[in-house]
Amino acid sequence: MHKEKAQELFKSGYNCSQAVFGAFCEELGLDFDTAIKIASSFGGGMGRMREVCGTVTGMFMAAGLAYGDSDKAEHYSRIQELAKQFKDKNGSIICRELLEGVESSTNPIPSERTETYYKKRPCVDLVGDAAEIFEKYLETNSILDNTKA
Repeated sequence: MHKEKAQELFKSGYNCSQAVFGAFCEELGLDFDTAIKIASSFGGGMGRMREVCGTVTGMFMAAGLAYGDSDKAEHYSRIQELAKQFKDKNGSIICRELLEGVESSTNPIPSERTETYYKKRPCVDLVGDAAEIFEKYLETNSILDNTKA
C-alpha cells in the first residue's frame, strides 16, 4: 500500500524524500502539505547534492514521527537498522552511488521528468523500496504515542 502510494507521489512530480515521507505522514499525525514542505529540501540526496538518498531521509523522517520520542540510543539504533536494510537491498544509501551510470550533476535545476528520465533512473524503485522497508518495520514495531500535549 505505502509502496504504491510513494511511487505514485514520485511519478506525479514530488521529489524522492517527499514521496516516501508523504506516503506515511497523515497516519503518523502530520498533514500532507506540511510534510511535503518539510521534506522538500531532501530530494536528490539533499538539495541535489547527491549525498544521502532522499528516499532514505524520507523514511527517517517518518520514523521520527512514529518513534522520535524514544530514547536517543534506541532511536538511532532503529535508524541504523532501517539504513542497513535499504543498503542491503540497494548497495548504498548515497544518492550518487545509487545513480551510478546516470549523469548525476549537482546543478540545482531538477531534471525534466520524461519517460526517458524514469527509464534511466532507479528512483521509482528506490522510493518503493524505502516505503516497503518502513511499512514492514511499522508492522512489527508499535508506534509511540506522539500525541502528548
